[in-house]
Amino acid sequence: MTRTQWAAITAVVLALVFAGTAAVASAGRDSGPAAPRIPTADSADAGFARDMAVHHQQAVEMSFIVRDSTDDEEVRRLAYDIANTQANQRGMLLGWLDMWGLPKVESGREPMAWMSVDKNDKNDKNMDHGDGGMDMGSMDHGGAGHQAQDGSLMPGMATKAELDQLGKARGKAAEILYLQLMTDHHRGGVAMAQGCVELCAPGTEKNLAEGMVAAQQSEMKLMADLLQARGTKPRTG
Repeated sequence: MTRTQWAAITAVVLALVFAGTAAVASAGRDSGPAAPRIPTADSADAGFARDMAVHHQQAVEMSFIVRDSTDDEEVRRLAYDIANTQANQRGMLLGWLDMWGLPKVESGREPMAWMSVDKNDKNDKNMDHGDGGMDMGSMDHGGAGHQAQDGSLMPGMATKAELDQLGKARGKAAEILYLQLMTDHHRGGVAMAQGCVELCAPGTEKNLAEGMVAAQQSEMKLMADLLQARGTKPRTG
């Protein structure tokens, strides 16, 4: 079994596991006096769900672009796996916001603001998250202290110019650009997911975030191998 096939199987299994646990959690969240409190709109739980849904949407978009720009089966298979897994996870995140009665988009709220909120403040509002806040600029999770760039909304996201460039590229050039952009994207995604691991309330969403960290780190290693086979490497910075 090749490394690409193993990554594909892992991604599908993770998606199925998280989908099952989310269904169980949704069914039981509102039952009984000991049911978990519903997150507030400014909680890390809601912020992560909103921002990661947007982050995932771009990964799906880039994966569909490269699928039509190359005939390479390895890259097309990886793109399909990423699109399928992140589309499923995005549906779960948006579903939780619906279940909590919270908006999917909030005007006036900056992306990633939830990662800088002091968790002690959140204890008074909804649930126990522990001590201290998080500063996005100081994070370093496997090179994921990645700052949003011109035209991108969140860490790791491609700019409009980069998406246009990917849309015009073909063959090997498209493969390399996709792998580099998606590696950056995963770095940002890992930082965000790790933020939820540390800030979100214990439960299904936090478990999903932990799975995202593991899966996207594994995919970054695979993409580094694919780039090396094409005579290049991930971008730095």
